[in-house]
Amino acid sequence: MSIASQIYLITTVTHKRKPVFRDLYAGRILAKALHGPRLEVATLCYVIMPDHLHWLVQLGDDLPLDKLMQRVKSASGFHIKRQWQLPGRLWQAGYHDHALRKDEDIKSVARYVIANPLRAGLVDRVGDYALWDAVWL
Repeated sequence: MSIASQIYLITTVTHKRKPVFRDLYAGRILAKALHGPRLEVATLCYVIMPDHLHWLVQLGDDLPLDKLMQRVKSASGFHIKRQWQLPGRLWQAGYHDHALRKDEDIKSVARYVIANPLRAGLVDRVGDYALWDAVWL
């Protein structure tokens, strides 16, 4: 059960951890899905890694977390699978969510999220990685 207006850090992975988002275009399709008009949420930041997504998001009042994730996975999966004619599933079932506590510093969590490509050794500077965004820019 999710809580309206709550901020969540969500992590979800591709099916069998296939690195679909090594392809920049696929990553941009997912990024667009995170800002979809039917989501009714505030995206605070995200980073799209080759085989998973980290997303810091504040829910609205009407769309629960499970429905949000269903919409994002469905929209991104449909467009990516159609573009590359991929059979089967794009996403693993489920996701991990962490509701931020009142005492957690949102900007520190966001910095941790967007630094994932650095920790993974994909780039030397965050600015060199194309698939991330944060509202504080």
